[in-house]
This record gives sequence, structure tokens and C-alpha cells, in this order.
Amino acid sequence: MRIVSLVPHATELCFALGLGEELVAVTHECDYPPAALRLAKVTRNALPPGLDAAAIDTAVRERVAAGDSIYELDRELLSSLRPDLIVTQALCPVCAVSYEEVSEIAKELPSRPAVISLDPHTLGESLGDVRTIAEATGRRDAGVALVARSAGRVDRVRVAVRRARRRRVVALEWLDPVFIAGHWMPQLIELAGGEDVLGLPAEPSQQLDWPAVAAARPEIAIVMPCGYDASRAHEEARASGDRLRELGAARVVAVDAAAYFSRPGPRLVDGLELLAHILHPDRVAPAAGRALEVELG
Repeated sequence: MRIVSLVPHATELCFALGLGEELVAVTHECDYPPAALRLAKVTRNALPPGLDAAAIDTAVRERVAAGDSIYELDRELLSSLRPDLIVTQALCPVCAVSYEEVSEIAKELPSRPAVISLDPHTLGESLGDVRTIAEATGRRDAGVALVARSAGRVDRVRVAVRRARRRRVVALEWLDPVFIAGHWMPQLIELAGGEDVLGLPAEPSQQLDWPAVAAARPEIAIVMPCGYDASRAHEEARASGDRLRELGAARVVAVDAAAYFSRPGPRLVDGLELLAHILHPDRVAPAAGRALEVELG
């Protein structure tokens, strides 16, 4: 089977199911596992380089209002690859080429590929996507094993923090303007032994103002700008230091959202373990990834 992945978390899932040899192309943002970097890229970023957070937000809003994605698809390359299956998503209007556009393009391709859209809103639904891809690609046993391993790790975290005092947490998905993380993040925070004081489970992220965030009285602020690694998140947090200081949180921590939180793939479980260690380091051992403490003075 020849597979094209148009969303990073689908690329990660394909590799986790042992489908790396069947992937023929991915997006320009697919950077995990490292083998994905060697594959053909069928998308490019439509935004100009070097924009700051506020300018990115403005540009994204303008493109969404115009019905455009921040991804541009190389149709000629896609056609030449003769895919049997294209995996995309419709959950976020700016995170991939739209499902509708991909479906229309697929009808015109000589290979007439099937199109699957992965649109999880919760951790459970992301595990359901494992089964979806496993069934579509003949990897049922690998899918069952991956789900079992993931569920076991989730259970171990749940047991470890079961009697711990719940920390009041706010997850900041963007800082200028400020967005509160939604979808699977409130669930991950709860499983990790926290209480998400603003996010709504299975609902989209929402824009608030800084006084509203401060009014929630978080103990811990997790800075996780969508698509950024921990170092870039730390830089963004320092740049918004005055605003973060006003929250009155005892700790501000920057994490790698691109790896563990923005993408609803297999590494969400790594993100859960990282969150649990941040909230309850006495109960959960250090996990994959870095959590950078932000000193605000």
C-alpha cells in the first residue's frame, strides 16, 4: 500500500504501526520519527517566515476567513506518487489541507485513493484512530498491541496520582492573544492529577483575556504554544512575562507542545506522563521531554 499522510500525528501513528515502508509522502511539518524527514513533502507553509505570535494569529485568522489553510498542497507531486490511501484531518481548519479539498482532489487522481480523516477530540478518540488506521492498512494486531500498551501506561499514571491533591492548572495554547487549550488537554490534566480551571473537555481551544485567566487562580500555568518546542515555548513565556506574572501562579512551566500535546497521536501518552511529573514529581518519575521552569522575577 502507498500511503500519503497530510497531518503530523497521522505520520507518527503510521510509523508506530510499522507502516513506515509504505509511507510515500508526508507534510513539511512531519518531523517524527526522524525517518519521516527523509520522505517526500507534499505540502508547504503558506505563511511568510519570521512572524511573531500576534502576526501569526492575524495571518491565520485572515486565511481562515478567506476559506484557506496555512498549508498548500503540491497536487502534481501527489498525483505522481500514485497513493492508495491519503490520511488527513478536519478537526482544525488551519492545521492541514481541508478534508473537503483532499476528497475532491482524490477523485481526480489516477490511483483513486481512499481518504481517511482523523479528528479526535479526546484521548480515547485518539486511541480509536489507531484502530481505524490499523484496520484500513491490515495492521490489526499491531493496532491492538499499541492500544493495549498506551492504555496500560495511562492506568499507571492514574493509579500513581489517585490520592494526590489536585493542582489547579491552566494550559495556555497561545499567548498573544491568549488561548486556553481544549480538546484532549483538560482530560490529560485530570488524568495527571490536576484540575483544568478553564479548559473544556472535547471542546475547541478558546480565546480569553488575561484578566479572565488570572481570575481562575491557577497554581500552575503550562505554556504550550501550538506547534512550538519547549525552548521556543520558554522564549514566548519570557516575552509575555508581565502577563504571566499577573496570574499569580506558583509555577510557570514551558513544554514541547509540538511533540506531546498539539498532535493527537501516540505521543499524547508521553505528554500525560510529562504532565503528571510536573504536577506530582514525588509520585511520577521524569518522563520523555523537557519541562522548563520559567523564572519571571
